[in-house]
Amino acid sequence: MGATIIAARILIRLPAFGLVALALGACSGVQSALDPAGREARDVADLFWVMLIGAGVVWTIVLGVAVYATRVRTDAHEEIVGKRLILWGGVVFPVVVLAALLVYGLRLMPELRQPGEGLRVDVAGEQFWWRVRYKPLNGPEVVSANEIRMPVGERVEFALTSPHVIHAFWIPTLGGKVDMIPGRENRLVLEAEKPGTYRGVCAEFCGASHALMAFDVVVMEKPAFDAWLAAQAAPQPAPTGDLARGRDLFLQNGCGACHAVAGTEAKGEVGPDLTRFGARKTLGAGTLPNTADNVARFIAETDTVKPRVTMPAYPALPRDDLTAIAAYLGSLK
Repeated sequence: MGATIIAARILIRLPAFGLVALALGACSGVQSALDPAGREARDVADLFWVMLIGAGVVWTIVLGVAVYATRVRTDAHEEIVGKRLILWGGVVFPVVVLAALLVYGLRLMPELRQPGEGLRVDVAGEQFWWRVRYKPLNGPEVVSANEIRMPVGERVEFALTSPHVIHAFWIPTLGGKVDMIPGRENRLVLEAEKPGTYRGVCAEFCGASHALMAFDVVVMEKPAFDAWLAAQAAPQPAPTGDLARGRDLFLQNGCGACHAVAGTEAKGEVGPDLTRFGARKTLGAGTLPNTADNVARFIAETDTVKPRVTMPAYPALPRDDLTAIAAYLGSLK
C-alpha cells in the first residue's frame, strides 16, 4: 500500500519535474540570453540575475510578514507597530531596493552604447529577411543577406533600419534586442567573446512570416574573419557546363530583376543579394536548410514555404530547369 502511494505521488509530480527540466534546458544553447557568448549579453545576464535575486528577497520578506500575521500572531497589533511597518517596509525598503537596482542597471548603459572603432555592419529588416552590408575601415564594402559574420574580441557597430515595418534585431547570446524602425537608424554595439555559430531572430511581430525570419551569426577568429571578408569582395569565376546553363535560366526567368549576383547581369536590389548564396547554411532567412532540393522547392512553392513573401513562385518551371538553377545558386560561394 505504501509503495502504491509513493508511486502515485511520483506520477503526480512528473509534470512538474518535466517543466523544471525544460526550464533548465532553456538556459543554454545558441539562442539563450542566459548562456552569454558576448560582453553585452553577459552584462544583461548579470543584470537579470541581480534583479531576480532582489525580487526573490522582496518576495521572501513579504511572504514572511504575511505568514507571521496570519499564522504566528493573529491577534491585533499596536497602532505604532503598523505605522512603523508601513514606513519602513512599505516606503523605505522598496525605495532603497528599487533605487539600488536602478543604479546598477543604469551603470551598464554607457558601456553598452560605447561605439566601436572598427567594423560597421548595416542591417535592414525586410519582409521577411535581412539585408546586410559590411563597411570595414579599410577595404571595399561587402553586401550579403540573412547571415552575419563578425570577429571575436572586437567591438562591432550595427546600424539598424527598416524600410517597411518595425522589426526587432536580437542575438540573445551576444546582446540585447534593438528595434528597427522605418525612417530611423538605431545603433547597437556587440563584442563576441568566443567563436561559434549563434542564432539571431526578429523579436517584433512583423507579418505572416515573422516566425520564419532568423539568421546565423558566425563569430570567427580575427585572421579568419579578415580572410573571409577579403574573399567576399573578390570576383567569382564564370560558371561552365551545367552551371552556366543554370545561370542562363536564372537570368532568362527574370530573377536578376530582384536579386544581385556580382559579375553577372543580375543587379536587382528588391530581394537578397545571392553573390555568395551557396555558402549560407539556410535559405529564406532560416526557413530551410540550404540544399539543392530545398532551393528548387522554394523557387516553385515560394508562398507555400514562406507565406506572404514578396518573391513570386515559379510552379510552371520544368523540374530540370529548377534543378539547374538550384545547382548554379549552390555553386555561388
